[in-house]
Amino acid sequence: MNADADPLLSHQHALQALRDALERRLGELLPAGRESDVVARAMREATLAPGKRIRPLLMLLAASDLGASDRDPALLDLACTVEMIHAASLILDDIPCMDDAQLRRGRPTLHRQFGESVAILAAVALLSRAYAVAAEAPGLPGEQRAAAVTTLARAVGLQGLVQGQFLDVSEGSGARSVEAILATNELKTSVLFGATLELAALATGADARATEALSNFAQELGQAFQLIDDLADGVSGTGKDLHQDAGKSTLVATLGERAVRERLAEHLARADAHLAAACPEGEHTRHFIAAWFTQQLDLIG
Repeated sequence: MNADADPLLSHQHALQALRDALERRLGELLPAGRESDVVARAMREATLAPGKRIRPLLMLLAASDLGASDRDPALLDLACTVEMIHAASLILDDIPCMDDAQLRRGRPTLHRQFGESVAILAAVALLSRAYAVAAEAPGLPGEQRAAAVTTLARAVGLQGLVQGQFLDVSEGSGARSVEAILATNELKTSVLFGATLELAALATGADARATEALSNFAQELGQAFQLIDDLADGVSGTGKDLHQDAGKSTLVATLGERAVRERLAEHLARADAHLAAACPEGEHTRHFIAAWFTQQLDLIG
């Protein structure tokens, strides 16, 4: 069948082309170096291991829906910075003093492959590399590059991933209110989605209305994403440890699976409405998100 004659097939081909472009650029931005450069190899392993690439794809698709070319070199590089930061966060989440995970993306976690010290250094180096790539994004004015670095740094720090992981480690095993769990989920997940979409808005010169709608979309998406992750705990085929949330105060443990599925549907409906408001002329991002969550729900059953 001709891909151009089937919108779904055409969309899948376009999505795969974006994945391929991301993989190539990530490989270029994270060169292997010498055989003795163990940290560089660990950085590549953590970032280039087969993954969903949800955040960089989301950024490129949102930028396209905002009217930009998804092959713009600056956009591609900014998308890669998001994936580097995500990979760094996973390395740190997995180490023994945090979640002590054994599997990530179907492979042994980085500290199991390279040792804990190398894993930590690789995570720090990935964060540093991400900021440098954003600061040098080709074709963007200096003010936009500086704003991109600030956006990424805020997402990582005490306003985002670091604080979210601290709350999860320090409070996750105790009884928590629904509000406390939601606050942790926002910091662990929504904030990086927010930074991803803020970069898309920044690089495309989106107006205040679209930028705010994208921010609202990111908040709902992050909560939905975390609920899917909680529901998938104990499901085989995810590439992660089974029952990693055992003993944690997740929303599934607190409210039950049925209530969480209802909340998930509500988050997705609100996310879609915000996305439609942000990108009224584009549908690529909406199709991507809808298809991804449908696939995950099919996996969970």
